[in-house]
Amino acid sequence: MKRSFSNAAHAVLLCAVWCCTGCVLTTFEGQGEPPRIAPPPSPVAIARPSSDASAVKPLSPVELASEPAEISARHLLVSYRDALRAAPGIGRTKDQARARAEEAQKRATAGEDFVALVKQYSDEPGAADRGGDLGKFDRSSMVPAFANAAFKLKVGEVSQVVETQFGFHVILRTE
Repeated sequence: MKRSFSNAAHAVLLCAVWCCTGCVLTTFEGQGEPPRIAPPPSPVAIARPSSDASAVKPLSPVELASEPAEISARHLLVSYRDALRAAPGIGRTKDQARARAEEAQKRATAGEDFVALVKQYSDEPGAADRGGDLGKFDRSSMVPAFANAAFKLKVGEVSQVVETQFGFHVILRTE
């Protein structure tokens, strides 16, 4: 079946395509998915931590070339009342959330089953069902603090507690 558009509909469609070619999505995760951001325009524009939290230092091409393009990981997220996309039922304070994440991190580092810890500690919708599995992802698909921590890990290593706008994460690199 062939569809045709009126001149007005065609003009609206062309305008939408032309006007949105420069649009940048800031987030595109669905419910139960890990926090992700749109890829930056250039691989060297990826942020890394610095002593000044407001400064964004690009990674050098040498740094980018020395790490894998993609990794796999699991994570647990402990959210707090004012965190971005926190569930309405989350009532803990930021300090309480940090303490809870630190407790989970210590248990994970001590060798406890990470999937069981995700089920016990994670506030992310759907995380318990998938054991916190994020699958494969590249550096630019995650918020910078999360990506920086995850890509530093060796396979099987557990991160320190990582703070993002979504709460506190504990990450286990799986591949």
